[in-house]
Amino acid sequence: MSNIVWHQHAIDQAARGAQKGQNPVLLWFTGLSGSGKSTLAGALERALFEHGFHTYLLDGDNVRHGLCQDLGFSLNDRDENLRRVGEVAKLMVDSGLVVLSAFISPTREERDRVRALFPQGQFIEVHVSTPLSVCESRDPKGLYAKARNGEIANFTGVSSPYEVPDSAELTIDTSKGDLATQVNGLLAYLKAIEVFNPPREIAGAGI
Repeated sequence: MSNIVWHQHAIDQAARGAQKGQNPVLLWFTGLSGSGKSTLAGALERALFEHGFHTYLLDGDNVRHGLCQDLGFSLNDRDENLRRVGEVAKLMVDSGLVVLSAFISPTREERDRVRALFPQGQFIEVHVSTPLSVCESRDPKGLYAKARNGEIANFTGVSSPYEVPDSAELTIDTSKGDLATQVNGLLAYLKAIEVFNPPREIAGAGI
């Protein structure tokens, strides 16, 4: 690694963000399987996209079709999966995008490692705190049933722990309220931290 030097390009993150009318950030949605991470992140991305913002959504299943297709689901492989995603998200934020990611990311250490890649205020941890009982009742992929039957090892919430964030920027329980209200809350937060640059009103979003 001693012969590898980071090349500083003439166009930087601030310039790329200014061109897009936004201050780039990473929203990291973390929570149990079935908590509503992907649904919430997808709805927020749709709202941002429809109002002219430049975004990209990194989803747990999607990255395993390419970037992480060589990884399994051992604890080490899951850790490496998140390491790669964090590095990709860092590059995407550097390109000026508002990046959303939806990953269980069960440990504080994993999430803090990604947070450390970003300057203060640019990593937004969104804890999707939907209770296990609700997540399991949804079971959209039938994973909880398989885990309960011993067909899946190290399944978060059943045979492997989930460490609740100590100080997430936002906490949302998708079993309470409706999706539109939750998205409006996220938009209001992004406006408050001045992601929209210059500041603008978003018609129909209540902000």
